[in-house]
Amino acid sequence: MTTAHDFSLTTISGSKKSLAEHRGKVLLVVNVASRCGYTPQYRGLEELHQKFKEQGLVVVGVPCNQFGAQEPGTDAEIQAFCVTKYDVTFELFSKVDVNGDGAAPLFRWLTTQGQGPIQWNFAKFVVGRDGKYLARFDSATAPDSAVLKEALEKALA
Repeated sequence: MTTAHDFSLTTISGSKKSLAEHRGKVLLVVNVASRCGYTPQYRGLEELHQKFKEQGLVVVGVPCNQFGAQEPGTDAEIQAFCVTKYDVTFELFSKVDVNGDGAAPLFRWLTTQGQGPIQWNFAKFVVGRDGKYLARFDSATAPDSAVLKEALEKALA
């Protein structure tokens, strides 16, 4: 059976990282963008990271330029923006496609777990400590929403 631990991503600084390194932790995988109406969610994602990292939460930010060309920058520009504007310390990865033939394998797997293709930036996927898909929340679900926090707390328990 496939789990999130079977996939690797390229970090925003250019090295390969296997998600198996996070075995035993809960992942919150988010396709992010710097020029989107939802971009201020970076702040809430960082707050979740700070609040729950000691309990085993890993926020995984993966930039994508497929929705309204709202992530046009290079990896270095994206990282600089996230750090200077939102003080992001959670993990950021290299820009990928999340839908279509060129979609990163992780996102091909996530979108086949239910709800189909991603509709916009800041879709959120909760993955359990065992690497299994648990839940998905759309862009409009804010990081501080009760429903997302409840899903994370349940996964972390």
